[in-house]
Amino acid sequence: VMTQADEILSVKNVFKVFGAQPEVAMNMLRNGECKDDIFRKTGQVVGVFDASFSVKRGEIFVIMGLSGSGKSTMVRLFNRLIEPTSGSIHLNGREITGLSDKDLLEVRRKEMGMVFQSFALMPHMSVLENAAFGLEVSGVAEKERKARAVEALRQVGLAGHENSYPHQLSGGMQQRVGLARALTNDPSILLMDEAFSALDPLIRSEMQGELIRLQAEQQRTIIFISHDIEEAIRIGHRIAIMEGGRVVQIGTPQELLCNPANEYVENFFHGFDSSRVLNAGDVAQVDPAAVCRLNGHAPGFNAGVQFGYLIGEGDRLLGVVEPEKLSSNSSALQSLEQLRLDRHQPIYVDTPLHDVLGLVASVPYPVPVLDHSGAFKGTISKSLLLQTLSRH
Repeated sequence: VMTQADEILSVKNVFKVFGAQPEVAMNMLRNGECKDDIFRKTGQVVGVFDASFSVKRGEIFVIMGLSGSGKSTMVRLFNRLIEPTSGSIHLNGREITGLSDKDLLEVRRKEMGMVFQSFALMPHMSVLENAAFGLEVSGVAEKERKARAVEALRQVGLAGHENSYPHQLSGGMQQRVGLARALTNDPSILLMDEAFSALDPLIRSEMQGELIRLQAEQQRTIIFISHDIEEAIRIGHRIAIMEGGRVVQIGTPQELLCNPANEYVENFFHGFDSSRVLNAGDVAQVDPAAVCRLNGHAPGFNAGVQFGYLIGEGDRLLGVVEPEKLSSNSSALQSLEQLRLDRHQPIYVDTPLHDVLGLVASVPYPVPVLDHSGAFKGTISKSLLLQTLSRH
């Protein structure tokens, strides 16, 4: 459960209707009519439908959806370029819906940084002047804005390029200038609308890495709009998926992959290599028949169990054995030592599934999975692994 201290942005029951008669559309929505019917009958467009969620301080929160799903409308509601028809949005505990123009300008300048797809750089200004532009508009003194811009350019890896001009830079470097400009204000929240989608794949990947690094170093809160599942999974701590103006599901990449709310969410992951997202702990299962808890007695397994897992105090895994090779009089654990099969590095619940594939394929028994205290959490067999990967 998120406490208010953890929340930086909170959206409650937000609707956005585009058109001259939003109230007519709102009444129709309350009566259960759908977005398409409302458009057909009234010409009003429902952009966002009853959105409620919170963004945590210091997370990269990705809002995803196909075009027309409402994701870009949502980001414009955050920076109040458009007004919600109803509902409320709080930033740092303060309601920003209904602020006066003057107060709103303050919030935009001090609390929010915006990075656009189009870079939006001034061609006649140097890199330094571009990075400092927002501060200049805000009336910050020249010496201070220069110092802050130099520091922001250093943070995005552009130290030494201060006196270059945009046309001398590659697309990726231009986007770094846009990012530096958004950082000069040290904003509480960074809003990024499809910020990397105009970049070619290599530079795009480099910028995603850059964003992950910046977030980790500075604990920045970033809201990132995207239509690309690969990008969302790589950078997002949590992903909100929008469909037809509604937020249909919010969760970690693992949660969305393992428990999609509907077919629309499922289709995003179609053809995606799930072994890159799932961890061993997401897949491991416990087979009670194959587990034997030792309390000083000789281990006993159900008949027909091919591989057994010996568990000691604190659920610690003592070894993997083949029960049929245990002699009935071996009460001492010494004789088990010869039979122990798990000589490999342990696999932990947070080991990426991708790193487990080779081992599961190469050993004859289902591979045990431990938590970091060494407690046994289950096993992954070849068939379980194949089922998981083919299901996704």
